Amino acid sequence: MKYGKKVWMNGRLVPFKNANVHVLTHALHYSTAVFEGIRCYNTSNGSAIFRLQEHVDRFFNSAKLYSMKIKYSKKKISDAIIKTVKASGLKECYIRPIAYCGVGAVGLTPPLNNIDVAIACWEWKMGESKAGKFSGAKCKISNWIRIDSRSQPMESKAAANYSNAALARVDALKSGYDEAIMLNYEGKIAEGSAENIFIVKDARIKTPPLESGVLAGITRDSIIQIIKENGGRVIETNLEKKDLFSAEEVFMTGTAAEVKSVTHIDKKRIGNGKPGNITQTLQKSFKDVSMGNDERFLSWLTYL
Repeated sequence: MKYGKKVWMNGRLVPFKNANVHVLTHALHYSTAVFEGIRCYNTSNGSAIFRLQEHVDRFFNSAKLYSMKIKYSKKKISDAIIKTVKASGLKECYIRPIAYCGVGAVGLTPPLNNIDVAIACWEWKMGESKAGKFSGAKCKISNWIRIDSRSQPMESKAAANYSNAALARVDALKSGYDEAIMLNYEGKIAEGSAENIFIVKDARIKTPPLESGVLAGITRDSIIQIIKENGGRVIETNLEKKDLFSAEEVFMTGTAAEVKSVTHIDKKRIGNGKPGNITQTLQKSFKDVSMGNDERFLSWLTYL
């Protein structure tokens, strides 16, 4: 993996090899960290960060839900993200801002007066999303249940939430699948390990509501807005396992995944077992938007 040359840490850019934290950093022991995943695309008009403001807003909201006060303004963080990408030597990359409880008294109680912030980026390669872009991903309905929002604030993009997701992802990979689909405590469809999920049936597009315990995905919102702008609509409603199996198309959305087709679930074929027409249309639409080729959504791009 090719990393950016510099990492922004607490107000200054440092060489990648020097971007270190102490072994007693609280977040390392107790997952007291929140983060974002943001894409920078190499468009025909230069490098552009996708929906920067929305990501920064969610970053701060995630921190607030964990009583973590970021000592920098939203503008300072936005500027730091741009500065980090410019210093990276990369034209297209994945960006990772993270706020975390630093070194304090060793124990469960977070040192909330000591919140460190870092921003790193690395070269993006399709990797695990490749199947969902071409042949269609094969998913497993996980035995691991999505954490309930009454246990942790699942609307926060917190490191603590992703140990649950990692268990589901690893189990799916070990079982020969590409990705996991997680249910909530009521047995309803929640999301993938790192993606929101949509189904298509009878020309209607449906997705679980945020109340089902899913993250308010930026790509999820982007796809809903693109569909609306093109004259369609998305129905936010609880989905059952049977809704997946009877769907004509299933797709997932996420910053890394973008729009990922799902063609098999638990070895059962979805539709005709190939990426569907609506999914493929949305893949193209999203690419047009992220590459600056759709004038209706140019405000989503922050050019460097």
